[in-house]
Amino acid sequence: MTHDFAAGNYRFIPAVFQYSSGAAAASGYEIERVRFDRLVPLAEGFAQVAAYIQAAGRPLTAFCACELRSPAAFTEDGFLKFNQHYVKTLAQWGIFDGTTNPVARSNVCPEIDPPAEPSFYAFSFTRPAQGIGNGAAPSFVIAGGAEARGGAGSYPERIVRYRDLSPEGLQEKVRFTTREMERRMELFGFGWNDTTAAQAYSIRDFHPVVADELVRRGALRSGLTWHFARPPVIDLEYEMDCRRVLREVVI
Repeated sequence: MTHDFAAGNYRFIPAVFQYSSGAAAASGYEIERVRFDRLVPLAEGFAQVAAYIQAAGRPLTAFCACELRSPAAFTEDGFLKFNQHYVKTLAQWGIFDGTTNPVARSNVCPEIDPPAEPSFYAFSFTRPAQGIGNGAAPSFVIAGGAEARGGAGSYPERIVRYRDLSPEGLQEKVRFTTREMERRMELFGFGWNDTTAAQAYSIRDFHPVVADELVRRGALRSGLTWHFARPPVIDLEYEMDCRRVLREVVI
């Protein structure tokens, strides 16, 4: 089930308080993705995001997705504290109401040359469709998802093949995550054939399962961007996100 966030002109898949599972532009609107040429620390990043969105003539509530980079994987308690800090700005912007958060997010940890503090890598927002070429076509961003089942319980209880780095264990982790991307897209009425980009985050060698678990399912329609980074919580090993965005810039 998806919900409307009318103030931002997009739909979203409800998930947890810190992020949604995905955002899709409302009819007549499109998503623009903006990537920073260099990582920008969180507070400064939020300021630059606000300036960019407002310069585009859009309200801050148009902010619909972001991609973050953190120094290292968090403990469960550390992740909770980070998220409680992160949503304060979204509350100030009139996006987070204290319970529901429509903004999709990926937050991963580069294994080599990580940032000194949590930082922005990219963000997305909605704007009126430009109507040039495929400009009015649907657009969406699916949030980062790793091999952790939903529901109650600690991460060790929910992680698929917990601490299993065998070839079979990694394959099951990749399979679970790929299927989760598909489930989220289906809620918006989309599939791999609609995507313009897919990203994977892992420091493990998942190449042996790429053909069966990704290529044959159509996940690599537009190729795959692999970031040598860990998912945000200790003991998670593989994460993905994907999107259909026709307007992307680097600043």
